[in-house]
Amino acid sequence: MRNRVEQFEGRLSLVEVLPSPSVLLAGMAGSVLPIVVSHGEGRAEFADAAQQVACEASGTAALRYVERKGVVASRYPANPNGSPGGLAALCNLDGRVTLAMPHPERAFRNAQLSWRPDTADADGDDSGWMRMFRNARAWLG
Repeated sequence: MRNRVEQFEGRLSLVEVLPSPSVLLAGMAGSVLPIVVSHGEGRAEFADAAQQVACEASGTAALRYVERKGVVASRYPANPNGSPGGLAALCNLDGRVTLAMPHPERAFRNAQLSWRPDTADADGDDSGWMRMFRNARAWLG
């Protein structure tokens, strides 16, 4: 659905990787990483609260927007699209399909980021998102 703020968002946000069966996000649960947001339509919408709870309980919620201290982002601008529970990505139950509205492929090197954690090397070393691509390669065999 269209972003709740009714405008295109193009910037960095923070997401937390949730425990999920996603093969792309294997071993990344608990990571809090900067990620590129570049969309006007990214808000998740559920038929009712029970459907949202079922999604979260099934383990198919894969990423959620968080604020700097890791608190779930419920308001703009930390939750750029207004998704309930800060939802930013889903996966299917066997983990072979992961759907994300933010763009980890635009942030796989620290040099691509306008902001990075103090512990990250600014000279271009791989960001935490590079693991997602390594996971994909390992899964393919």
